[in-house]
Amino acid sequence: MKIAEEISIYRQRRERLARAIGAGVAVIPTAPERTRNRDSHYPYRFDSYFYYLTGFAEPEAVLVVVGGDAPRTLLFCRSRNEEREIWDGFRHGPEAARERFALDEAHPIAALDEALPPLLENQPALHLPIGADAEWDARAMRWLNAVRSRSRAGITAPDRVHDVRAVLDEMRLLKDAHEIALMRRAGAIGAAAHRRAMQSARPGRNEYEIEAELLYEFRRNGAQFPAYSPIVAGGANACVLHYVSNSAPLRDGELLLVDAGCELDGYASDITRTFPINGRFSAAQREVYELVLAAQRAAMDKVRPGNPWNAPHDAALRVLAQGMLELELLAGTLDDVHDAGEYRVRKNGGQGSWRSLAPGMTLTVEPGLYIRAAPDVPERLRGIGVRIEDDVLVHEQGCEVLSAEAPKRIDDIEALMRDARGRG
Repeated sequence: MKIAEEISIYRQRRERLARAIGAGVAVIPTAPERTRNRDSHYPYRFDSYFYYLTGFAEPEAVLVVVGGDAPRTLLFCRSRNEEREIWDGFRHGPEAARERFALDEAHPIAALDEALPPLLENQPALHLPIGADAEWDARAMRWLNAVRSRSRAGITAPDRVHDVRAVLDEMRLLKDAHEIALMRRAGAIGAAAHRRAMQSARPGRNEYEIEAELLYEFRRNGAQFPAYSPIVAGGANACVLHYVSNSAPLRDGELLLVDAGCELDGYASDITRTFPINGRFSAAQREVYELVLAAQRAAMDKVRPGNPWNAPHDAALRVLAQGMLELELLAGTLDDVHDAGEYRVRKNGGQGSWRSLAPGMTLTVEPGLYIRAAPDVPERLRGIGVRIEDDVLVHEQGCEVLSAEAPKRIDDIEALMRDARGRG
């Protein structure tokens, strides 16, 4: 996509936000830099709401959107600074940022506290991410109090404060063509990394070696970061849902669960595959794996427009429950175990309703079955943990699997691993 087309997308999103808030002012800061230790920072990652509206990736920046009859957008960002740019790299500065990102105005970030009270004068509402950061909440109160101090001059302050994320969440719920293209690419990069993990796994290697293969594949294909800390869990470690130490040796005869995705220009892939370390599923591993795969297929069959968003979950749950009965992990009948727990959010004492799926929505489908060693568990199943996760896009006919290039049929996994060993 050409730069001009991309910038036009961000401008259109700001215009949508201005229309959505009506008369009022929205203030959206980006994320702060985070210190790792002493003078070392974590790799910088912008705030998603801010980036969705600007495409501006620098820290110390704030977007202000003024709605009403004369809407306009203002960016407050760091000024050019030759010395700091020698240390930290290029800065756009306000003037270049205004032109590059098609904003109405841009000013130094140091001018924010002076500029905001006049912008809020005689406005009915202030929209900001309330509660996201106590310091920003306090800062906003100082702006409002500065406006209130001018009441004797006939100036009024906003009498309503709204969480701007409520509006932005609705905007971001349905992905546009630009977002879908990025998510498809992130899905393809993530899938390639999972194929590499399958090809690299061997008894005697370590979990962290497979993690390194994942990270290499992400970065060499242009992804900026892993989307989250990868889970590389061999054997019974797969039964720890958020296992991230990734330090154990890989053992012959065990499964390896890999939950890893990349981030590309702010959009993530989120993929899990489970496969045998030695390249061949045992009979018990096949039983559990095929059950989880069947649950995922049942869930994906329910990912279609008009279905409530919990329909995929319920479909997967029913398959898993029946399978657990057949594996003798549960006793009773399917009706005894189906729909255990609360799956509906109540509103004002009533049941409420589920949101319906619609074209443009994206979600993950990730059923799993984790069987910890316990006396009442059949011995052949102890320590087996399986999760299969894909990113899916809802479209008019059903869903598109964005991470489909990562194999998940048993025959395909075994063939890929066998071919890799043949080449090795």
